[in-house]
Amino acid sequence: MSAILLTARFGTTVARWAQLPGGHLPELAFVGRSNAGKSTAINALCQRRRLAFASKTPGRTQALNFFELGRAGQPPSAFLVDTPGYGYAATPLAVRQDWDALAGRYLAEREALRGVVLVLDCRREVTDLDRSLLMFLRPDTPLMVLMAKADKLGASARELARRRILVTLNALERTEPLTLIVFSANTGLGLDTARMHIEGWLQTEPGDHAPTA
Repeated sequence: MSAILLTARFGTTVARWAQLPGGHLPELAFVGRSNAGKSTAINALCQRRRLAFASKTPGRTQALNFFELGRAGQPPSAFLVDTPGYGYAATPLAVRQDWDALAGRYLAEREALRGVVLVLDCRREVTDLDRSLLMFLRPDTPLMVLMAKADKLGASARELARRRILVTLNALERTEPLTLIVFSANTGLGLDTARMHIEGWLQTEPGDHAPTA
């Protein structure tokens, strides 16, 4: 089990580009559509109940939440970054544009970003909005996809969804291999594998490649 994730605590909320932390500490971002299970996945990976939580009005909160990693009482050694849920049907155009201006720019330009975790509801597979979100990423940004809520499907349906999602993701023009993990916060399926990859990413330098599966 990755011990560093168990040290996660709230660090800061960033509403504007100028508020991003300085320095060169490694950062790993979580992205996903509203209601895909992103907050639940973060809490499960960090063994916390309310580290991350969804807004009562999905898509309304457009800030980036930075969670510090490392020994308590010491300066952080890395950050997890929770981006706003993207693509909720009731989100007005202006809010979506705000997402593009901050979260989209963060994914495209942030030099400290070591990898991105995309959380998908495995029952919906990859949507057009997920594809739109992935367009913000540089092709060489390491990508891990969590097939969340996998416990909601039977074994055969889960495997079929996995194959379909993998075909869709492999069709994207990316130079960095992706990691696809069948995941359930309720049962613990895929938790240890995801933690292992996250820890590997946080230990890499820009341009290095962590192990993939």
